[in-house]
Amino acid sequence: MNIFSRYIIRNVFLGFAAAAGLLIPLFTTFDFINELDDVSAHGYRWTQALMVVLMTIPRYLIDLGPFIALLGGIVGLGQLSKTLELTAMRISGFSIFKISLVILYSGLMLTLSLGALDEWVASPLQQRAFQLKETAVAQGENNVSTGNILWARRNSEFVTVKTLDEHNQPIGIEIFHYKPDLSLESYIYAERASILDNGMWVLHGVNQKKWANGKETVTTQDDLQWQSLFTHMSLKELTMPSESFSIKQLNHYINYLQSTNQPNIEFKLALWQKLGRPILILAMILLAIPFTFSVPRAPGLGSRLAVGVIVGLLTYISYQIIVNLGLLFSLNVPLTTLTPPILLLIMALILAYRFNKRH
Repeated sequence: MNIFSRYIIRNVFLGFAAAAGLLIPLFTTFDFINELDDVSAHGYRWTQALMVVLMTIPRYLIDLGPFIALLGGIVGLGQLSKTLELTAMRISGFSIFKISLVILYSGLMLTLSLGALDEWVASPLQQRAFQLKETAVAQGENNVSTGNILWARRNSEFVTVKTLDEHNQPIGIEIFHYKPDLSLESYIYAERASILDNGMWVLHGVNQKKWANGKETVTTQDDLQWQSLFTHMSLKELTMPSESFSIKQLNHYINYLQSTNQPNIEFKLALWQKLGRPILILAMILLAIPFTFSVPRAPGLGSRLAVGVIVGLLTYISYQIIVNLGLLFSLNVPLTTLTPPILLLIMALILAYRFNKRH
């Protein structure tokens, strides 16, 4: 790597830092205002809301990665263009094609950094933030938990858990057994349960109903052992939103959902979006080439940044619409999530090639 390449990469990463410094405070401020709606006098406090927002900053950095790549590329290359340093590089034989390769290398470095941040920093921090808020809200006056309702299925047996206590033990367990004709054979409700190490649950405060020959039988028990359907993952993980999962957790969760015959397209979409984000980042940073060389004599970066913001927003909104349509109509997940980034990358490569030929 020659001195020109290192100089371009340094300026592009300075552009990344400037774009992140502009976008992250903006989005976190809106997020903090939204969190204040859940603040209460005896539960979720504003200091905890602030902590939750701070712990989700790495997630914002990753989600805004394509946006940061585009704006950072425009700022970094635009500054070099404004000072005529790019012109000097091109006169010395550094073509637009070589500049595009350096930009792609910068995007690859950004992609690898964000991937590592997502897997080992952003996902654990976001899950801790979710747990912090859930525990604080549960301690409020209304004792309301934000945890997701858990469902699982094994053949003709269905189970749901209302919520978890502060020790991650299930509360409000309902178990349904159905006959082959889909009529209800038995129903069990337990106030709470204790989880044993061997996958067994001890249900406490059990009410059981059975139906046979048109008669209903009702029994109550203090304790009842039950073989849990939630054996592949911890219950706490199962309550987390899909966007907070790492790639490893998503793979694990998808396998769990498949083994219990539950819908898993939402988590497949989340997994493939993580795999498609690097392509989208490379495409967006490569789009900085047309912004830089289309109007090389422009006196400032304001107009380019304004257009870049519009392009970034339209790209983000369009991608989210396509992904949600894929979820709504159960479309092929890899095709839904990877096609838009790949098409955008091809378009960016074509534009870079045309500008290289033209100039």
